[in-house]
This record gives sequence, C-alpha cells and structure tokens, in this order.
Amino acid sequence: MLSAAMDSGTLNPSIFDLNSLSALKRQTRSNDPAALKAAAQQFEALFLQTVLKSMRDATPTDGLFDSEQTRMYESLLDQQLSQVIATKGGGTGLAAMIEKQLTRPASTAVPRDGGLPLKPAAQPHPLQTPAKAMPIGEEAQPARPLMPPVTAPSSGAQSVGTPREFINRIWPHAAAASQATGVPASFLAAQAALETGWGRAELRQADGQPSYNVFGIKAGQDWNGPTAEAVTTEYVNGLAQQRVERFRVYGSYAEAFDDYARLLATGSRYSEVMGATDAASFARGLQRAGYATDPAYADKLTRIIGGRTLRAALSA
Repeated sequence: MLSAAMDSGTLNPSIFDLNSLSALKRQTRSNDPAALKAAAQQFEALFLQTVLKSMRDATPTDGLFDSEQTRMYESLLDQQLSQVIATKGGGTGLAAMIEKQLTRPASTAVPRDGGLPLKPAAQPHPLQTPAKAMPIGEEAQPARPLMPPVTAPSSGAQSVGTPREFINRIWPHAAAASQATGVPASFLAAQAALETGWGRAELRQADGQPSYNVFGIKAGQDWNGPTAEAVTTEYVNGLAQQRVERFRVYGSYAEAFDDYARLLATGSRYSEVMGATDAASFARGLQRAGYATDPAYADKLTRIIGGRTLRAALSA
C-alpha cells in the first residue's frame, strides 16, 4: 500500500505518491504527531483495502467484462478508495484509535509482558485456569491445569521456584512412594511435575494454603478429608471442557505421595502400572487405566521423564 499525500493542500491522496511515502517514513522516526496520524491512516487504508478485496473475491466474476485487465483496474480502484476513505472520508475510527495508542505518554507505555496497550492490570480471578504453564523446557503444559481461588499468600504457602527446587521439595517423598510401588522415583516426580507445571500451578485452598495435591487426585465419595475446588480441563469424546471439581487436600507432600501410592496399590485397574520401570509403559498404563482424560497424557508424561528439564533437576 502506497502512502497518501501528506500535503494538506492535496485534494485527494494518491496511491502513486511515492514521495509522500518516503517523507512519512522519515517523519515517523522523530515521533512527529502529523506523521503518526498519517501512519495510522495508512494502516486503516490497508485494512479497508483488505476488506474490499475480500468483498471482490466473494462476488461472482463470470461477467462479460471480466478479465485480468479489469481485475487489475478494480484493484487499483480499491486501493484509491481505501486511501480516500481513510484520509479524507473520516474512516472507520480505526486510525483514531491507533493514533491514540501511538501518542500515549511514556508513563502508560506498553508493558514488557506483551499485554495490549489497553489491557488492564491483571487481577486475581477465582478459579482461574492458566491456558499454558510457563514454558520450561520441552514440557511446560500441566496435564490438568489447576488454579484455585487466588488470595494473598499465606505464611504456609510454598513459593514458586525453579524445576530443581520443586524436585528437591518432593524427592524424598517420591523415593518413599517408589519403595511402595516399585515405580522409579523419577517417574513419580515427573508425573507431579506434569500435573502442577513444575510446581507453578500447584492447587491451593481458598485461603491460599497449599493443598500438597501434586497428582491432581479428585475427592470422590470415599474421601472424608478436606477438599479444595478448582477449574480443571477434562476431555469428553476428544473435546476439552472446563469444569469445577473438588480435589483432595493433604497436610504435607508425604501424605500426598502416600495416598498416591495407596491408589496404585489398591486399585485393580492400575495393576500394570505397579512395578513399571519403562517410561512409556508406565505412562501408557496410567492412561489406559483412566487416570487422566487428556488423550495426550501418556505422551506428555513420557517426554517429561526423558526430558532435559528433569535430568537437569536430578543432576543437582
């Protein structure tokens, strides 16, 4: 899209005005308000041209005068119309919005976290579920993303740290559960990492206290202990659905790993998981037993077990 004429004396902008395009590029580097306004109008003109092109494409063209030549002239006409509408006809308001953002004071500059200029400051939201955990290595996505009501951190809450710090917190309990199940401790630690996004999405209670539920075990009818509610992603017929579910709350990581080991040992459907020493067999056994509804659960867990992040955390 060529630039519109910036001379206020020009009656109509021209798509062939290359000199104005060069002048616009020079002036925008100095944050000249007139140049910023012209740049915003150019963006709107480009948007309008795209709209017109889409309309042309959706219109039947099997007419008597349809040819490559007529389509070329229609394209030039659409470019010129876009320029006139955006710069002389008042436009759609898009240019004014863009110009407002380009001329924002420095104190309201776009945040470095990538948020949109008009994006409000992030506020805690009850039952918030992160779309993705922070990208750490090759396995960042929690299997069932959990985020309970967010409140002010309490003195008993576990701080978010690195994968190595998370593994250090749970490793003694993973080793104890390994003795009870015959499953390597690294496999159990990897599953806890998958369920919590390396500890960054650990389930918390409504008052901010930790639940220590690093395996995402729900509170069924046979659970008589405390619970916490959170949003979880479940797959029904291959489609992801967001649900509010009740999860078990433990008093420590030791209780969480003991309960997980008991679940594997007493649940007949987990018979092929007990004693599994092959990563893929362990992960597939959990998925076949119905531990998670995510169709990619076994693949995610296998990648974590053999991934660089876990190896680096265990090498400390």
